[in-house]
Amino acid sequence: MQSRWWSCGIRLVAWTWVWSLALHGAWCIPANEVNLLDSRSVVGDLGWVAYPNNGWEEIGEVDEDYAPIHTYQVCRVMEQNQNNWLHTNWILTEGAQRVFIELKFTLRDCNSLPGGVGTCKETFNMYYYETDEGDEEIDGEMNDGTGMTEEVDRAMKESRYFKVDTIAADESFTELDLGDRVMKLNTEVRDLGPLTQKGFYLAFQDLGACIALVSVRVFYKRCPFLVKSLAEFPDTIPGSEASQLVEVVGRCVNNSLPLYEPPRMHCSTEGEWLVPIGKCVCQPGFEEVNGSCQGKRETLERGVLLK
Repeated sequence: MQSRWWSCGIRLVAWTWVWSLALHGAWCIPANEVNLLDSRSVVGDLGWVAYPNNGWEEIGEVDEDYAPIHTYQVCRVMEQNQNNWLHTNWILTEGAQRVFIELKFTLRDCNSLPGGVGTCKETFNMYYYETDEGDEEIDGEMNDGTGMTEEVDRAMKESRYFKVDTIAADESFTELDLGDRVMKLNTEVRDLGPLTQKGFYLAFQDLGACIALVSVRVFYKRCPFLVKSLAEFPDTIPGSEASQLVEVVGRCVNNSLPLYEPPRMHCSTEGEWLVPIGKCVCQPGFEEVNGSCQGKRETLERGVLLK
């Protein structure tokens, strides 16, 4: 009864206050990032698989604009031997070989929970599992009723996953924070790679912490379309290794030609264009104007019109 009181109390009193703080300004995505999953933008239930049933719980809330958002929470801190898993849906990589996972979450300070110091944890684990197709066994119930015990079924599914990291909070909240309505949101980013299959699942394992998983964003970085030195460089997905540079040959814009050699640039894993080599120049009778080559007569006429 005591553990249930803490769970319900924290969920209803404290965590409902976090959303306006957590999601303010969250929609500004850099041009070199492509979202594969953003739990904040999902309409309806997320539909992730949680087991056992009394572990992670999906909670529907609204942000400061009264838009619906969905989070997962767990707070079984007074009971020993917790092993609560939460699986996302299948995430398609779209050809990316390295992806990033951004987690936003709040976590309760164990010292602020009377009686829970011995069993309470302040970390949780993140795992992933690669596969070329969505696995119906993971999307469905954990026990399919074919004679396999739930424990064996669960162990088989968990064994497929590889650990990404143990996630700890930089800041945890206490009872005083609840009274002052000051929530301490944590943001952690991890990367996965090299990825070799079409998609993957993420899983979060709770071993007895008091957590609100406010949002999960999975994205990859790309070098966006660029015009430089009269050459066009297309959207490019970086390589799989952190230090790898992908060489891209540019295409000279209309009415221009390479000077000495074809223009090249290099795409880094951070989605940045680096190390430019070569350039294009306008053909005879054309001149460079704002990144393009225009006929000199056309340029003169445009200048007269502007006057």
